[in-house]
Formats: sequence, C-alpha cells, structure tokens
Amino acid sequence: MDIFKEEKHRTILEATNEELLELKDKAKDKLWKPIYHIYPQYGLLNDPNGLAYFNGKYHVFHQWYPFGVTHGMKHWAHLESEDLVSWNRLPVAIIPTEKYESHGAYSGNSIEINEELYLYYTGNIKFDKNNRSANQCLAIMNKDGEIKKFENNPIIEGVPNGYTGHVRDPKVFKLKENYYMILGAQRVNETGTFIMYKSIDGIKWELIGELELENFPKEFGYMWECPDYVKIDDKDVLIFSPQGIDKEGNKYNNIFNVIYAIGKLDIDNLKFKVDSYEELDKGFDFYAPQSFKGKDGQALLFAWAGMGEFKYPTDKKLWAHCLTFPRELSISNDKLIQKPVKEILKLSKLEVSENGIVNKKEIIANDNNTYYLKVNLTLNESNNFGINLCSSNEERLELNFNRENNSVSLNRNKMKHRFIEEYGLTREAELNIDKNIDIEVIVDNSIVEIFINGGKITMSTRVFPLEKSTGIEIYADNEIRYNYTKHVLNSGILD
Repeated sequence: MDIFKEEKHRTILEATNEELLELKDKAKDKLWKPIYHIYPQYGLLNDPNGLAYFNGKYHVFHQWYPFGVTHGMKHWAHLESEDLVSWNRLPVAIIPTEKYESHGAYSGNSIEINEELYLYYTGNIKFDKNNRSANQCLAIMNKDGEIKKFENNPIIEGVPNGYTGHVRDPKVFKLKENYYMILGAQRVNETGTFIMYKSIDGIKWELIGELELENFPKEFGYMWECPDYVKIDDKDVLIFSPQGIDKEGNKYNNIFNVIYAIGKLDIDNLKFKVDSYEELDKGFDFYAPQSFKGKDGQALLFAWAGMGEFKYPTDKKLWAHCLTFPRELSISNDKLIQKPVKEILKLSKLEVSENGIVNKKEIIANDNNTYYLKVNLTLNESNNFGINLCSSNEERLELNFNRENNSVSLNRNKMKHRFIEEYGLTREAELNIDKNIDIEVIVDNSIVEIFINGGKITMSTRVFPLEKSTGIEIYADNEIRYNYTKHVLNSGILD
C-alpha cells in the first residue's frame, strides 16, 4: 500500500525560521506555563521517552508536535540536566524523515550499551485513515551527545501475525546476558497484550512470544500502551497504560488509565506472576509513565500530565501539556510508593513554616502558584476536612478527606476553566484515615501533584486558575492541629 500524508504530517525541517519564531511568540503564557516542570515552548508535548542518566547527565526526551495542539507528526524533543530540576533544551533528537517512520517517531526507551545510549522507538506508518503498521527503530547517542539513526533501520520491520498495526512503545532491558524488548500490542481480536523480543546485542531481535500475566484479568482493555519494567527492592514491577478498561467504582475513571503490577518475572518461560496490582495515580491527568535508574541507582519516573486528545484551556495559546515532576519509587507492603525527588528543594528561594489550630478555616498566606507545600494534620474529632488550592472568592481546587467513608477526593468542579467534563470533575481514592495525615503538594501554575501519607496515594491534575486564584486554605468541620512548610520555587527550565 502507498502511504498517505496530511498537513499534520509535516516535520520541523519543513518550517521556516520565521514560522517557528511566530509559533514561539504566540505560545507565550506567563499565567499557565509551568516554571519547573518540563513543558513545550510551543506545540504539543506528550509521552516521556528515552529517560536516562548517561555520561554524567540526566536526559529526558518526549513526544512533541511543533505546529499546534493536535496529535500530529511526533518528534523526540530533548532536554538535559545535572540534577533533575534545572533543565536545558537541546536540539530535536529524532525527526521522522525516513519511510520507516513516515507518520511519526513514536514512544520508546533508552539503555546504555557499549558506552553509548541506544534510543529505541516506534516508527509509525499509516496507509490510510484505517490501516497502519509499525516498525521498531533505533537511534544511538554517543558520549559527545551526537545522535544518529541506525543505518539498518528498522531493527524490527512490521508487526507479527495475529496483531493489528497497534504495536508500539518498546521498553528494552537487560537480564542475565540478554536484552529483552517488551512491546505494547493489540491482538486482531482487539484485546491488549505484551509481545516480547530477545537479543544478544541490542540490534538483532528474535520474537519469542507473548508475556503472560498470571493472577491478572485475561481480558483487560483493547490495547496496552507504554509498557515499562523496573526492579525495585528485589521486586519486579510492570507499569502500563491499558486502553478500554471499564470503570469500577472510584477506579479507572479516566478515558485511559495507568496500572502497576508487582510480582515476579520468569523471563525464561515468559510469565509474570502478579502479587498485587493497582492504579498508579488517582488523579485526572496522568498517562504514559516511564521509569529509569538515576545517578545513585534509584528508581525514578516521569509521566505525561495530559490525557487523550481532549481540548485544554491552553490550546488557544498553541501549546499543550507538560510532564510530571520526577518521582522516586519504592515499595512498601506490596504497594508502589511515589514521592517527589528530594532535589526539588534546590529550587527553593523562600521557606515559610507555621503551626496552629484550625477552627473551620485557616488561610495560608500565598501570592503565587509555584510552590512546594508539606502539611501535617492531627485530626482529633474532625470527620470532614481538607485543603483548598488555587483559591479565591471565585474558585478553588478542593482536596477533601472524609473520615466516615475513609476516602480522599480531588474536586475541580469549582474551577472557572473546566475541561474533560464528560469524564467527571471529581476523583476519589480509598484511604484509611487515622489520627494524622501527611500531605505534600506541588503546584506549578497549571499542574498540581498531590502525595498523601508518604506517597501511598498520588493525585495529579491540570488546573487553570484565574490570575488572582493563588490562595491556600485548610478547613475542617471540627478543631484540628496543623503544621506546614511552604517553599516558593525558582524556575528550573532554561529556554
């Protein structure tokens, strides 16, 4: 079949300097652009890709369409950092110029091989609006930072029999003496799965079959995207993004959701025995996460703070989405724990601490939406309490705890700028509420990330407050004691 192209399948090489400068100028946005989360100068950002600590620096690549806020021709944008918080933008790493990637350089990961960083990605191919295929491709970055596509791409051409053209997002890792590639896939019967390849050198790959998840639902959505594998504390962890799973109470309320499974990988028999699985984030805007090992061997994670192909309030400014702040992962009682990396305090320019007693409502002095807040609440007899963020007389983002129901909810229906209303404006999670609650909140203009009780529950959301909506309020239906520390943060992105 011949491939077809639409206007959205342009690459950045087809743009003039004047066009790019005009895009950058139109995308200026002091109100809602983050200052310390990774965001696009213009255009649309989505999945984090190729995350690595390599040659003394952290590298983040991400999906990027330069020309607007639609999901068009995906490039790999590139940033680097020495400390996870201060980021420099580098030239575009992968531009889809070849026939084997004719409709975009889709997501993938990286791994160091022979003192070079191997960047694996999916070359997307579309024959028409209903027929597609996929190639698995390789680019290599040397220690001088030069990135070149592998001369014999694709390293895996097309998709195996029994699968649709939805096969993508390679995650390559090494076990024993071999490299393994796990791919998200859709069977021809429209069910999701993982398929596995094996290699001795990271270049020549052999299909070895599907990965079977034991103690896990046999049919769980119509497509599994963005597979991720990481070992934490001698436990094997799979993280993936299944599409098409049904809502179950307060679970799986987004159009697409993210699951983690903790267990044991038997790579020789292509089995993963699941001990426990759960939703990774209980908020609104969290998808396509990817883990990697940091400078000290710690497990780190970024995710796309966006969702599907919905319209967001910044679309009119010709930019969309950001990444989450980097998180450190650990395991406790078969639960995956997520916390913001400790390096966040390097961005602190002002620290304020206070303690006291709340009777009905306590207002924390605040005049910006770029801060890191840590709060401890001692509850006494209170049954309903919480924190309002991005608050003013006209709106607020509500984080509410209900002791009678043992639940926590995040509610954005009091915000003026609403979006994705068809999937609801409240998210809820079960929480065993005892005498104390610890809350960490990251606010960065248009993104809020919440970590409860040491990261046992996380809730991530985009929010687009009015300029005057910077208030923070602690409220309760009965007397509670509080103490908090607030850090106002500097910018971490060098444009």
